Amino acid sequence: MQKAKNIILNFKKYSFLMRQLITRDFKVKYKRSVLGVVWSLLYPVLMMAVMAIVFSQMFRFQQEGVSYLVYLMTGLIMFQYFSEATNNAMVSVVSNFALISKVYIPKYIFPIAKCLFVGINFILTLIPWFILILLTQVGLGEYPASINWYYLLIPYIFFCFFLFTIGIGLLISCISVFLRDMFYIYGIILTIWNYFTPVFYSLEILPVKLQMIFKFNPLYQFITAVRSIVLYGARPSFTTLGIIGLIAVGTLALGSYVFKKNQDKFIYYI
Repeated sequence: MQKAKNIILNFKKYSFLMRQLITRDFKVKYKRSVLGVVWSLLYPVLMMAVMAIVFSQMFRFQQEGVSYLVYLMTGLIMFQYFSEATNNAMVSVVSNFALISKVYIPKYIFPIAKCLFVGINFILTLIPWFILILLTQVGLGEYPASINWYYLLIPYIFFCFFLFTIGIGLLISCISVFLRDMFYIYGIILTIWNYFTPVFYSLEILPVKLQMIFKFNPLYQFITAVRSIVLYGARPSFTTLGIIGLIAVGTLALGSYVFKKNQDKFIYYI
């Protein structure tokens, strides 16, 4: 209880630094960009358009009975957030060595700030995502997406997804301090993870035994829960919602434990 209180006090104490880090990341990302933050809206739409053409027309991937565009974009924006947030979190401690070596700062501030920064972009991508859902109501695609009261569960799913991402971010940011090869290894891990996550294909095309294995993928649980609401108008089971919560809290606890246990050694390796 005392540890949780100390963490909350630290967040309040260093909230100004957190805001500065996030603001700096925005300025760096959109520096000399003509469209600026508009790219956060355009990027998922353009990626969806390209992938929809490639997979629905060339490889003939379809999801019977639901809008493939919404199916694709839901998986795309969620995996894109996870990929970008964890990649940024991974390098956050090493890239801020100059600041860490001069003053005392809780080092977990850096990976969390990266996840928050990318999280703001993620919230912006939800705008074209929801516009796409509305467009299916007026004839875009063969099937309309569902609009229902279960959308009220989506913030809970996204919040758990955010906690899960922070947990992974803390874990790999710690590992990367001691093992710089992680910068290259993680790119390979993400590529494999992408293909093991049904972003553009349906799990039903796989053999039953493989389907059971793929369901152990945490990203599958988060993405499928959102798709159940948006595409099928169905509430994820309480078991699924509970599993999502356990995955989020468990991963955050693991990442926090590993990070806290090793953070005092960072100064010797950065």
